[in-house]
Amino acid sequence: MSLSSVQTDLAARAPDLSVIVTEASTATVQLAAEVHGVEPGQIAKTLCIRVRDEEFLLVTRGDARLDNAKSKSAFGGRPRMLGAEDVLRLTSHEVGGVCPFGLPAPLPIYLDVSLKIYDQVLPAGGDTHASVKLSVERLAELCGRQWVDACQLPE
Repeated sequence: MSLSSVQTDLAARAPDLSVIVTEASTATVQLAAEVHGVEPGQIAKTLCIRVRDEEFLLVTRGDARLDNAKSKSAFGGRPRMLGAEDVLRLTSHEVGGVCPFGLPAPLPIYLDVSLKIYDQVLPAGGDTHASVKLSVERLAELCGRQWVDACQLPE
């Protein structure tokens, strides 16, 4: 169901984009980078976060980590990652396929500035074997252009 919700969403809002379904799993950043032949940073991972009573998504580069101080400043409180059940409830996507497309209800979506280094990125496509390749600019357009500086890059 989740893969089809992403396909339906993209067909309506971005008919030029398609979901790439692969035989090999893309459920982790490393697996997705290997399958698509890109750097791990180009895998746009989607995190489900709660700050106080607000739940939202943060899309960041695959090799970045949520930085406590930066994210507290960006979101006005201490962020907490949601568990698998809440992720499924919020997005309709299983962990490993979470993306900002095909959501059951509107959600705030933030994009980490760390993504801006790349021309093209690959978020998941609603399934552990699905991805979407698109420009960072197009990702921003589809997600509402709310940029934050909330992550730490690898050393």
